[in-house]
Amino acid sequence: MEFTPDRVDSTTRQRVVRSILVDGPSTTAALAERLDLTPAAVRRHLDQLVDDGAVEARDARKAAGRGRGRPAKVFALTETGRDGFDQKYDDLAAAALRFLAETGGDAAVREFARRRAGFVEERFGEVAEAHPDLGPAEVLARVFTEEGYAATVRESPVGEQLCQQHCPVSHVAHEFPQLCEEETAAISRVLGRHVQRLATIAHGDGVCTTCIPDLPGSTPITMTTKEKVTS
Repeated sequence: MEFTPDRVDSTTRQRVVRSILVDGPSTTAALAERLDLTPAAVRRHLDQLVDDGAVEARDARKAAGRGRGRPAKVFALTETGRDGFDQKYDDLAAAALRFLAETGGDAAVREFARRRAGFVEERFGEVAEAHPDLGPAEVLARVFTEEGYAATVRESPVGEQLCQQHCPVSHVAHEFPQLCEEETAAISRVLGRHVQRLATIAHGDGVCTTCIPDLPGSTPITMTTKEKVTS
């Protein structure tokens, strides 16, 4: 098959979008390094993706101790950009849940959300046994990644954070937050501790973030820039 310039550009833009999906909001420099492209080439593709409405530029959070100067922009997927990933049946799913809410009330929707989140408890033990080298949060990240969430684990000053770069049900969860709530409850049950959702894609955040605090009496984790990728 002969690749025309337009086709090559389209394929490269798909790689850029996929990289932002998997790794979260990213700078031009980070994308260039991950994709083995020049920063100028990445900027060209990002400009086109911004024009298409698939990506938006955001101000990066300024890290403590950072020197003077304007922080680099990060590029994040918009709702339009996420539409190409696993969300073809959102309208049907939302309509079905509305019908369930009308006929069975909140309890019926809650039970549906609980059963849907059952994959967390069903898969956790199996994945932990198959990968004894992984910590509990890393096992969760692998379980969620296998379900299409592109999850990673990051260290935090109080423990760890489970970060889901993609949510295959985010459009529906925007209207029915019970889906997010029952996922969080399932995470809490398999870990045997309280966890807290800090951000969700369904409510406009770039990443779904769940705080997993250290157990009382454990040694605190020192914040680093290391990220454990379990995809």
